[in-house]
Amino acid sequence: MAGMVNKTVRHILGLSGGKDSTALAILLHQEVPQMEYFFCDTHRELPETYEYLERVKARLGIKIHYLSAERGFEHWLDIYGGTLPSPQMRWCTKQLKIKPLEEFIGNDEAVSYVGIRADEFREGYISTRSAIKAVYPFKERGLVKADILQLLEESGIGLPSYYRWRSRSGCYFCFFQRKYEWVMLAEEHPDLFAKAIAYEQNHIDGRTYTWTQGETLQALLARKEEIIANHHKAMAREQQTAPNRPLVEALAEVLDEEDDTLPCLACHL
Repeated sequence: MAGMVNKTVRHILGLSGGKDSTALAILLHQEVPQMEYFFCDTHRELPETYEYLERVKARLGIKIHYLSAERGFEHWLDIYGGTLPSPQMRWCTKQLKIKPLEEFIGNDEAVSYVGIRADEFREGYISTRSAIKAVYPFKERGLVKADILQLLEESGIGLPSYYRWRSRSGCYFCFFQRKYEWVMLAEEHPDLFAKAIAYEQNHIDGRTYTWTQGETLQALLARKEEIIANHHKAMAREQQTAPNRPLVEALAEVLDEEDDTLPCLACHL
């Protein structure tokens, strides 16, 4: 019809630096050549996350858009009165992940490809904008965790190196970390652990905020040996129960026993 304009629909895929979104990129990078890949960068990520994204770019030959909020974490921490983000107040996800993404999309129509597997019962980021439609290729194809690990292995990309001690992507101070992950952050990145402690202590008005419920990071670290010993016992039990289970899956299972609360999926997929 004369006068009508065919609006191009954008195809977008958010990479978190985790296994599922990476496997989805592997699955679709040839099927959807017009795909726009993005990473919402809080500038509080693990070094391993940035290294992994470089590996993904090199192996797949794709471009990744690094999206950053106009104002960073320190600004929003001040706006929220020094209140650290928590499961009850996830302002970091809202301000540093979702807003930059929505600005990146603008008013365009878009299909958002979400890496949730067929063996999961949850949804990813769902925009309130009707122009953004979420689709779930893993669910549509019946792909489960074993398929995702196979995709990663066969591509040569593999898993990010932090999966040795941590089962989720996200900021180094993410409040969804389990106690063992905090202890291992102190082992792997003592400088970042020290920064996380500083955020807890830097309240001149005497208020107390902690990253982990009911315990400061210093108190948690004082229990380091106990936490590591309990983790090793749980890993031994898990490997005895399922001896053929890959180590990365055993680790995730053990950490979920401690706390299986689902993290923000804008950060973890």
